[in-house]
Amino acid sequence: MNLEQLFNQYKEPSIQGRYITLGSIAPLLNKFNTNNQVAIIGNSVLNNPIYRYQIGNGKTKMLFWSQMHGNESTTTKALFDLFNLLNSDSELARNLLGAFTFCFIPMLNPDGAQLYTRENANKVDLNRDSQNLSQPESSVLREAFENFKPDYCYNLHDQRTIFGVGSTGKPATLSFLAPAYNEAREINESRLKAINLIAGINTVLQQYIPGQVGRFDDSFNINCIGDTFQSLGVPTVLFEAGHFANDYNREETRKYVFMALVSSLQIVIENDIVINKIDNYLIIPQNKVVFYDFIYKNVKINYDGIEIITNFAAQYKEELIGNKICFSAYIVKIGELDDYFGHIEYNGNGGLYFDEQVDFPKLNQKADFYLDNDLKFVNGLMIS
Repeated sequence: MNLEQLFNQYKEPSIQGRYITLGSIAPLLNKFNTNNQVAIIGNSVLNNPIYRYQIGNGKTKMLFWSQMHGNESTTTKALFDLFNLLNSDSELARNLLGAFTFCFIPMLNPDGAQLYTRENANKVDLNRDSQNLSQPESSVLREAFENFKPDYCYNLHDQRTIFGVGSTGKPATLSFLAPAYNEAREINESRLKAINLIAGINTVLQQYIPGQVGRFDDSFNINCIGDTFQSLGVPTVLFEAGHFANDYNREETRKYVFMALVSSLQIVIENDIVINKIDNYLIIPQNKVVFYDFIYKNVKINYDGIEIITNFAAQYKEELIGNKICFSAYIVKIGELDDYFGHIEYNGNGGLYFDEQVDFPKLNQKADFYLDNDLKFVNGLMIS
């Protein structure tokens, strides 16, 4: 199966970038609603509809949810690419629909998506609300879980650009986790199924993004939805869509999420999850916070009349401005950076730092500055 060709064939062109809202996906869901496959299963705090899309008539039930965090939209895009595949008249689509019954919640947190926030409109992180069920969105997901009775759960998220694959210097473009079901982080039958599935996905992805797949931390927190569903005996897989070089709109990462989704379904069909693959899972390096968006090395600063050589880092802040996500670079670290990598790195070669106000970088200021008189940086990037 040529996964790259499949993605290019079924990529949904009407949604792209980071800002994916209910208005972005509602017309697409309407298009797919040819036989009452789409239903409103609840409402958000601000009374926006939460949609379910159910398709297929197979024995194995698969529950997916995306945008539990409103500003994590990459997996939502990939779901709609998958929907296009499932609605094609291809042999693969027929096989998938015959093997599975799918229940998709493509946007659990429509209010957060509109506001581009992690939390819902009540400023609650829904992924810490699986026990209290204090929010309407949390209750919608739990009711969908109990009514559908899935055989597998896919918990779909984005992660920040700060994560790398261990200390390899490669970004964690995709990361996975088979959540723990208890404090001891033991492995029971359901967790082993999730572990074996992730090991299989990783084998496929290494052909496309070698060294760029990470394993998320498995510390147990029963308030997290993945840990809760795993504790209830349903194999649950956490997807974390991360950074690919120069892909801040996450269009390349979207492709790899699609590949991971399709390949995982093939693995389940082929029943390639019954062999113990714990070792294959554990060799996936764990995610580590080792990246900044920008690192500037060997920069001369004049501090209280003393010239010294230092390093500093800048990080993008994602800001919603006029229905568009803007990436604004701010200085976040000054000094020792030996254990960190930059998605973009500059060697200042002893050039003297100055900006419009002072002769040294300051935390939380915009990354707009000069090195000597000939290099100008605007929003983190060198422009001359």
